[in-house]
Amino acid sequence: MSGRKKGGADGREPGGGGYAKTGKPRPGTGGNRRDRLAGKGPTPPAYMRPGHPAQRAAAARAAAGQPARQGGTGRGGASRDRSDHGNEGPAPRGSGDGPEVVAGRNAVVESLRAAVPALALYVSGRAQQDERVAEAVQLAAEGGIAVLESGMSELDRLTGGAVHQGVALRVRPYEYAHPEDFTVAAAPVPPLIVALDGVTDPRNLGAVVRSAAAFGATGIVVPARRSAGVTAGAWKASAGALARLPVARAVNLTRTLEAYKSHAIFVAGLDAAGSTDVHDMPIADGPLVLVVGSEGRGLSRVVAAACDLLVRIPMASGTESLNAGVAASIALYEIASVRSRLR
Repeated sequence: MSGRKKGGADGREPGGGGYAKTGKPRPGTGGNRRDRLAGKGPTPPAYMRPGHPAQRAAAARAAAGQPARQGGTGRGGASRDRSDHGNEGPAPRGSGDGPEVVAGRNAVVESLRAAVPALALYVSGRAQQDERVAEAVQLAAEGGIAVLESGMSELDRLTGGAVHQGVALRVRPYEYAHPEDFTVAAAPVPPLIVALDGVTDPRNLGAVVRSAAAFGATGIVVPARRSAGVTAGAWKASAGALARLPVARAVNLTRTLEAYKSHAIFVAGLDAAGSTDVHDMPIADGPLVLVVGSEGRGLSRVVAAACDLLVRIPMASGTESLNAGVAASIALYEIASVRSRLR
């Protein structure tokens, strides 16, 4: 044998891979030629892509004279505007910063039955034959909610890949109040504010709102972080009470409680280690903030330290702690009873 290598001068196999029989790179491989493929640059944000639902929404706002909501720079950008682009996926659970997307036939029908405020109902053509989807379409039409026919790929984008069964409901973003809005109640009733510390289940938030509305509370305060927000689940659990009782978000719950105290509003925290029974609370008839903690953990240390008084719900020994909704209901009933006797 001569020991001469097969192939071109560089030893490559002729015709193999991206090389021609001559051993040269095949045209169109994006190699080192002057006509190599050029990059297209960064992906533009959704509201700038022609034909994109977010772009159509931005154009509709511009036609209506509303300010544009622009977020991020597309892929790799610093942020995305989830308050406007429903197709970018549902907003983070409990965030309240953007429209939430409810996916699935049962969940959508239950949300519409509970009169959850919504922007639009998206339905695929094949799903309209289902009885639950037909009911959802009827409920949406009766509630003045737009019904839009969408393809499965668009529903996939809208729901962030969740199992949607051909139907999705875009829930309207909740408009939170400011904590200072609750410092003055309707005369002659003194303010009664319920603050939640560490409650992360939206259903518990909805249950607290329902009880607070029933017993004459002024409003609800939740922390802006690590706390449940007003979602479709909270709307359903509130049984419509969220339409009557405002919810405010506090950047820092401890500072908000201190601000309430500066307005001569007493702060009482529900705690199993409290020294006073809730029905013996001495200031139930005056301006009051009732702070309710999460089940199991209760109030955090800093929030408990900011309370003027810690009260407990007397229970039999060995009984497990109550969840936030039940504990708030019992305490609010006791407070309402005291106030009704003094009228």
